[in-house]
Amino acid sequence: MPLIKRKHTTAKAYAHDWLEPDQPGGINFFSGTIIVLVIFSLLSLALETELLRADSGLDRSMLPWVQAVNVAVVWIFAIEFALRFWSEGENPAHAGVMGRLRFLAQPVTLADVLAFLPELIAMVFFPDHSSQLFPALRALRLFRLFKLARYVPAFAIVGAAVRRAWAPLMAALAVAAAQLYIAAMLLYLIEGDTKPQAFGSIARAMWWAVVTLTTVGYGDVYPDSTWGRVAAGLVALAGVGIVAMPTGILASAFAEEFRERHEAEQRARRGDQ
Repeated sequence: MPLIKRKHTTAKAYAHDWLEPDQPGGINFFSGTIIVLVIFSLLSLALETELLRADSGLDRSMLPWVQAVNVAVVWIFAIEFALRFWSEGENPAHAGVMGRLRFLAQPVTLADVLAFLPELIAMVFFPDHSSQLFPALRALRLFRLFKLARYVPAFAIVGAAVRRAWAPLMAALAVAAAQLYIAAMLLYLIEGDTKPQAFGSIARAMWWAVVTLTTVGYGDVYPDSTWGRVAAGLVALAGVGIVAMPTGILASAFAEEFRERHEAEQRARRGDQ
């Protein structure tokens, strides 16, 4: 079944449909290419960070090729965004000047811009300083992950589930923050005098509280006294709840989101029959 079902009279309308397929979650040649480029650019970023190291075991002659791939990806993403901005007027919600401003204010649009614009500006206007600027700009390539949210349904489900569970997640975060503070204060009161380097203040004891309550347990900081170990045991048990609470909240939100989407698909199929 073709993703673009309507016939259009303008190139702008066709461009908009190629960028935003009619079929929800549908992937056409254009969107599939963008998905491949995002994944490929993130893999090349990992390879580039290894090739930049003096002790790398890889052939460093590959570095110019890897960097050239990123330059090509930046320009492709710039052209894609220009086409999207040009054709977005076909969407009634983004028609006109105010509509375009609403389009630019969307989080996914801001991620699109950050995925290419800083590096594009550095390449075009500061070519002599690109080697100094690019290391700081590499981190912005992570925003390319958000481009996948436009085309991969799984990302949309994740976002919808998080929005659905936002209030209980914030409540769980507040409980976790209170537990962290109480745990740090307990060990500060019990072990602060005997191990001042690790527990001499609540701020210092906070690192131990985070590691213990999240059940990571690095073992670099630990109490020595009996009462300190008793308190640490209670804190460790409470940490199980900290991990389980948001996990359960998100699992419930995902299940509810999947159920509603499945029911909506069933209703749509019955309507088509």
